[in-house]
Amino acid sequence: MSSPVEQIPPHRKPIGSDPYRPLYHFSPPANYLGDPNGTIFWKGKYHLFYQYNPDGAFDNSRRMHWGHAVSTDLVHWDDLPIALTPTPGGPDRSGCWSGGAVNNNGVPTLIYYGHPEGNCIAMGDDELITWEKHPANPVIPYPPDGDSWRPFDPCAWWEGDRWYSISGGKLEGIGDTAFLCRSKDLIHWEYMHPFYISELDKAPESDCAVPDFFPLGDRHVLLFASHDRGVQYYIGDYADYRFYPKHHGRMNFGDFGVESGHLCAGFTLLDGRNRRIFFGWIPEGRRETVQRAAGWAGVMSLPRVLSLSDAGTLEVEPVPELTVLRRNHRQLSNLRMSPDTSIALDEVGGECLEILATFDPGDANALGVKVCCSPDDDEQTLLFYSPGDKCLVLDADRSSVNPDVVSRGVQRGPLELAAHEFLTLHIFIDRSVIEIFANNRQCLTKRIYPARQDSRDVHLFARGGTAKLKSIDVWDLAAIWDA
Repeated sequence: MSSPVEQIPPHRKPIGSDPYRPLYHFSPPANYLGDPNGTIFWKGKYHLFYQYNPDGAFDNSRRMHWGHAVSTDLVHWDDLPIALTPTPGGPDRSGCWSGGAVNNNGVPTLIYYGHPEGNCIAMGDDELITWEKHPANPVIPYPPDGDSWRPFDPCAWWEGDRWYSISGGKLEGIGDTAFLCRSKDLIHWEYMHPFYISELDKAPESDCAVPDFFPLGDRHVLLFASHDRGVQYYIGDYADYRFYPKHHGRMNFGDFGVESGHLCAGFTLLDGRNRRIFFGWIPEGRRETVQRAAGWAGVMSLPRVLSLSDAGTLEVEPVPELTVLRRNHRQLSNLRMSPDTSIALDEVGGECLEILATFDPGDANALGVKVCCSPDDDEQTLLFYSPGDKCLVLDADRSSVNPDVVSRGVQRGPLELAAHEFLTLHIFIDRSVIEIFANNRQCLTKRIYPARQDSRDVHLFARGGTAKLKSIDVWDLAAIWDA
């Protein structure tokens, strides 16, 4: 059997051999990847568009194109030609920024922010390969001076006999919002009103960027990113063309930026099985100068299924299609975890792993898993549950001794277990990426960069009391790039 690097297509090999380049998370062959855009399920295939700078591995908003990849299984991806390119002298001459995709009576249509003039549309062929920008662009231009709304990062949907579109934005002195427009033909639009008013009176988000609005169960969800804290969402009610947020949640618990190493933007699609599938942009956590030299920057999260619990809260889990990558299964069960001890799991370590572990928390103050550990614990990343704080924790303070790594720190996401409820951690490690799901109710995401080749070990640990490992299953995961 060939090694994971040998399975990568030739055009990926020069950077595929980079020890920090993930092997089963999607990234383009080279250069800079940003926000997921226009994700759509079209004739049995999953299409992923994304912000892309063809000039190098760095963020340059004035050169943003739309990269494009396609998959039949949400696991293996084929690169397709660039979908959108800035038109010299056109309304998007300084960048094709974020937006969405719709099915316009059988015609695939992208709606996006064309910098600097406003929201634009482009129509595609049936294979979504060739795109033609509408001559009326920008179809949603900037309003006259004095109006408080603006076009930006649109998403759109069909309702009744019209199209509706929201543009992300903010209201000065109030906080994040979006602006609603409507149209009969996607070409001629009229502004209606602010789509929602932030109810985070004491701490509103800085803004609403890359908005994605969709029904989920018996509620509606507005997914968005703020330029301070990354991916957020509201769950609420939708009536009379207005959204009323009832619950606010976060999908990122770190800062925002191209050196943050956190989950900074997301977008979803509805697939043929009526599943709401989420994709998220995870930028690098290394210095930008190092990113440029590496020749690649940014990866997508694993596709996640979003749903609502019986209590109306968001549930998130990795798509089950990922099980096709499993290799070399190892399993342990019924281990007592004594207070303030660490249990090394022999023959379990690696750089591309899936770990599924279930614990009885007992009376421990903290319990979980250490991953990517060096034998002397000089490098380690801690993933654990803190019952007292009712938090899932990802501690990357000691994840790397590499001085080029600028994103470390601790993430804490709220998670409360019911009485006698077991803790289930579902962990994905892909070289420099970690995603940890807990009880399908919380997920933390982080870029780490172990510098030592021996930082591959996995340990269990408990603090302040005794816990019990009920079971742990570990698999090596194969690369997603076919030979």
